[in-house]
Order: sequence, then structure tokens, then C-alpha cells
Amino acid sequence: MSIFDVTDYGAVCDGETPDTKAIQKAIDACYAGGGGRVVIPAGKKCLTGSVVLKSRVGLHVERGATLLASDNIDHYTEPAFPGAENPSWALIVAYDAEDVAITGDGVIDGQGRKFMESLERYHYKASRSRPQLIGFFNCRRVTMRDVTIRDAANWAVHPAGCEDVLITGIRILNDLRLPNCDGIDPDRCRRVRISDCHIDAGDDCIVIKTRQEFPDAGPSEDIVVTNCVLCSTSTAVKIGTESMGDFRRITFSNCIIRSSNRGLSIQLRDAGNVEDVLFSNCVIETRYFYPSWWGRAEPIYVTAIHRAPGTELGRVRNVRFQNIICRSENGVFLVGSEDSPLQDVELSDVRIEIDKWSKWPGGQQDRRPCMSPDTDFGIEPEKDKGLTEYPTSGVYAENADGLRLRGVRVVWGANKQDYWTHAIEAHNVTGLEMEGFEGTAGRDGLDDRCID
Repeated sequence: MSIFDVTDYGAVCDGETPDTKAIQKAIDACYAGGGGRVVIPAGKKCLTGSVVLKSRVGLHVERGATLLASDNIDHYTEPAFPGAENPSWALIVAYDAEDVAITGDGVIDGQGRKFMESLERYHYKASRSRPQLIGFFNCRRVTMRDVTIRDAANWAVHPAGCEDVLITGIRILNDLRLPNCDGIDPDRCRRVRISDCHIDAGDDCIVIKTRQEFPDAGPSEDIVVTNCVLCSTSTAVKIGTESMGDFRRITFSNCIIRSSNRGLSIQLRDAGNVEDVLFSNCVIETRYFYPSWWGRAEPIYVTAIHRAPGTELGRVRNVRFQNIICRSENGVFLVGSEDSPLQDVELSDVRIEIDKWSKWPGGQQDRRPCMSPDTDFGIEPEKDKGLTEYPTSGVYAENADGLRLRGVRVVWGANKQDYWTHAIEAHNVTGLEMEGFEGTAGRDGLDDRCID
């Protein structure tokens, strides 16, 4: 393999002098030579703004090396959403490329906290435009392996409109107090494998999207996520909420989710359809947190809700949750709309233990983002509509057709709460099947089941 050391192209690598031009020269030389590896050498710290990867070029950050993102927004010249009217920016991008890679045992440091104005009680407040860290757009055969990403200012890894994506063994260590700080966001991609990753994120750890910015890129499909350890201030694993296109043939397995606002989630809010999705062999811990973060400690959350009155809404159908252990401060939440009920959803061999250990108030339902019901907790009134007070059931279901609960067990913890109610509560659910369901009411004087 041909090696292109950035220091041979003028990189100073002192962590203070911008090395953007030198890194780009090494990439361009590698591409012109037919491909190879551009190396950030061990012991070096290279400060950079935006650089563009090209076909058959791998960027390799050696163990002991750091690629340091500039904290000067003027050093960012490449759009994170090509063609957008008001573009945001990204650090490392590839457009219409093939056989591109980012590898190595070193660190890519986004210096995200330098883009924040202040640290409020439970989250940072952004002071200015924040760049994404890594974006691949309309690329084929994309590989990310082993590298550590630290302190991204915005989304860390965003493949959009890509085919054949492999992301394995990477660490994403973002500040849990930094909003919009997603881990990995496959967006209208096909044939994606994400495995063996550790992600701490101040927003969703792994979220599959079909955004409106890439309408011609097609659906998100044939995606596998496995063997990951995740911690999120919002949702650990999510499909949606940006759901303008379809999602199909997606599996999540063998993941551990700890201390997150929400565990496994489908959030349909737009015209796309979600179908043929399997979640299996996961251990989940979810807790309440400050209410400006979406998520109210639901270990499993499936919703199909209009983003706003009159907007088009697709369907959620053929979804399975199998062999899952949950310890949470809230119950499973399965909610469709009257005109788009959840279809053919099954939970099998799922244990739900509900207890209370955080300082935050419980007994809440979270349907955000939506503009109804017209209630909020005074955090951000226009954004927080959909956050309401409501008692907690082990499984809450509303507007569903063909819901099956097999081998589901609801267990209540020792720290009993006044808002704990039924083992299962169901409204406007047709075709409800309960085989081997176990669970009592959360407090005395209530029925185990509330089904109408």
C-alpha cells in the first residue's frame, strides 16, 4: 500500500498551526497516485479545518496521533448538507467517492465545547454555528474502523445516500451535556453494518434517518447494528424522527444500553414507512432526566404521530422485540395515530422492571416532536408540546392493530410511586394477543389490566 505522510506535504503538527492545506495536498497526491493511505503519524497533533477525501483514499490516524478540529468556523469550507440553501459545515467529507476509509487507533478531536457559549445546569448552550465532524455523501464502499472520536461539536458520523457502509470498532466519546451531538446517523443509506462500537452521546447514539435534504437518495434499508455499548442523554437507538422516506429490513442486536433517556425507539413523524424491523438480545437501563431532552425513560418506544396537524404520516408495521431485559423508570410506550395505527408489533420474552432512582419527577408521557396536545413544562413551549403528565403502566398501547405480547413480564421495584398503575393499559387496540403475560398492578386497589 502506498503511504502518504502528511508531514512530507508540509504539515507542522504542533496542534496550533493549521495543517489543512498540507493534509489536503497529501489526500490529492494519494488520489492522483491511484490510492493508498494518508497518515497522521504517531505522536503528532494536526490542527485542521475542512478536508475532502477522495476515491480509494484512506485517512489513517496512528495510535498516539490526534487530528484536531479547528475551533475557528472560518476554517470550515465544506457543506454538511450539499445543496442546502443555508449550509452548515463539516470537518472531513467525501462526495461521490468510492472505497474511502477513516481508520487507525488515534483520536479525532472535534473540540466541541469550544463552540458552546455556556454550560447551563444540564446542557450547553451553543454560541455560534457548529460543524459536523465526518460526512460521506453519495459514496460507495465506505469504511470506518478503530478510530476514537472525541468531543464532536455536532453530529459525529453522517453517511448520507451511501451504499455498502462498514463502521466497526470505533469509539465516540461526546459530552453528554452537548445537544444535537449524535453518534452515527445513517441517512438514506443501504447495506450498512455497524458493530462493536462504544458510543457516549449528548443526543441519539445511533439514529437512522431519511431526511428531506436528500430526496433522490432513496430509502434507508438493509442495515445491521450489533454488539454496541451505548449511553445517551436522549435515545440510544432510533429510527426517525426525520422520516420523509422509507425504512425497511433493519436489525439491532446484542446491544447494552445504560443510563439513557430512552432505549430502543421508532419515531415516525412524516410520510415515510417503517417496516420489517427486528430488535433482539438487548439489555436496557433508562432513567428520567431534565425535560428539555426528548425521552422519558421509556426502554422501548414505538410511535407514529403527525409532526403537526395536517401533515402526511406513513405507517409502522412488522416490528419485533425479542429477548430483551429492561430496567427503567418508565414503561414500554407503543402509540400510533387513529389514521395510522401501529400494525403487527410483537414483544416476546421481554422483562420490564420499573423502579425509581433518579431525582427527576416521573409519571410523564413524551410524544415529541408534535404540536399536540397543547401542553408543556415551560422549557421551550413550541418544542415541548407533547410532553404531558400521565400515570405509568408497564406497557402502554394506543391505536394499534395486531399487537402481540408473548412471554412479557412486568415487575415493579421496591421504591413504589403513586403514579404507578397497571401492568398493561391499552386503548383502541385491535387484535391484542397476550400469551404468557405476567404482571400485577403497580399499586394496591388497581386492576392489573386496563384494556378498552
